[in-house]
Amino acid sequence: MIRVVIDANVFVSSFFGGNPKKVIDLWKDGKIVWCLSNEIVDEYVAVLRRMGLQNEKELQELLKIFAEGYHIAFTTETPHLEIIKDDPADNKFLECAVALDAEYIVSGDKHLKQIKQYLHITIASPKAFLNAMERKEKER
Repeated sequence: MIRVVIDANVFVSSFFGGNPKKVIDLWKDGKIVWCLSNEIVDEYVAVLRRMGLQNEKELQELLKIFAEGYHIAFTTETPHLEIIKDDPADNKFLECAVALDAEYIVSGDKHLKQIKQYLHITIASPKAFLNAMERKEKER
């Protein structure tokens, strides 16, 4: 199964449909492994709170889904990377991908997308990732 780090902007956008939702649907269908770190989960929660999700019960349910580990890879230790200088907070996605040997980072973030490739990790928009998954599916 393909290991994927999902940027916070894609995760949050998935609630509104479109390609980000299709990426999350791949995870729900067991076609990808969602790679997470403490820092990434913290960012997801912070963004959801900024968007108005203050209901602790809902947040706890979300965290429980991540903790149960269905098609989830989780790391508590990541290397320290300083690849993205303009927005160092974005390095957490690269760090998680390296630590968990992910093949993709799915992101709409300009700093990440500028890199395109880091080691064996492809950084792609949701649409480009879905296209790549479709190609791989046809190759089988």
